[in-house]
Amino acid sequence: MPLALFAKQKAAPADDFDIELDDRKIRVNVTRNRNARRFILRVSAATRSVNLTLPLRGSMREARNFVGRHRDWLKTQFSQLPEPRPFTPGAIVPLRDLPHRILNVATGRGVVQISENDNGLPSLCVSGDPAHLPRRLTDWLKKQARADLARQVEIHADTLGVKPGKISLRDTRSRWGSCAANGALSFSWRLVLAPPHVLDYVAAHEVAHMQEMNHSPAFWALVKDTSADTVAAKKWLKAHGRDLHGIGVAP
Repeated sequence: MPLALFAKQKAAPADDFDIELDDRKIRVNVTRNRNARRFILRVSAATRSVNLTLPLRGSMREARNFVGRHRDWLKTQFSQLPEPRPFTPGAIVPLRDLPHRILNVATGRGVVQISENDNGLPSLCVSGDPAHLPRRLTDWLKKQARADLARQVEIHADTLGVKPGKISLRDTRSRWGSCAANGALSFSWRLVLAPPHVLDYVAAHEVAHMQEMNHSPAFWALVKDTSADTVAAKKWLKAHGRDLHGIGVAP
């Protein structure tokens, strides 16, 4: 199939459809992928929607039937999502595990600043139209995450004598980081909400994969050599990581 036709099919919004799930209307975002050999279903914690990947020749009738057969699985997945904690004025959200209160400031345009304590809590002051506050705060948090991760990646890369490739940020639910064969690193921006030792551990974990593309004893030895709080960080993610996926999510 020609590439131009593939691109047209992949971008076609007409393939998307809605389903009813426990009296809620859920959007199913459809993507066609030339490398897909089967239907792949995922739930997005950030958007509370369903992502369905189809082979190029997969029909929409098959797609709808596939989703219908997995309705019970989808209900289970949605029931396990954390409660949404939207970015709204007055809401309290963590930044590097320290609670901050969100404030909207009328003056200025699109600026986020940290102010002095407000009744015991520092504030994240977001200027401009309140309607744009969630996007502006999310963008700012991503910049903070990129800076923190770039710093820790550099430290661990120097320790291990490796040269990482491009660092990208995503909003994945299934993993906190990944390392490609070419050294490109990917992380969840939500790590900036967690304690610094947790972000440091994930950075060390992915940098260590540049030497050991596995989870062998040799790999874990590298992680522990570069990140002192490996055990504590893993315990924290297991206990609290799920909750991070509800922060900044609209109801």
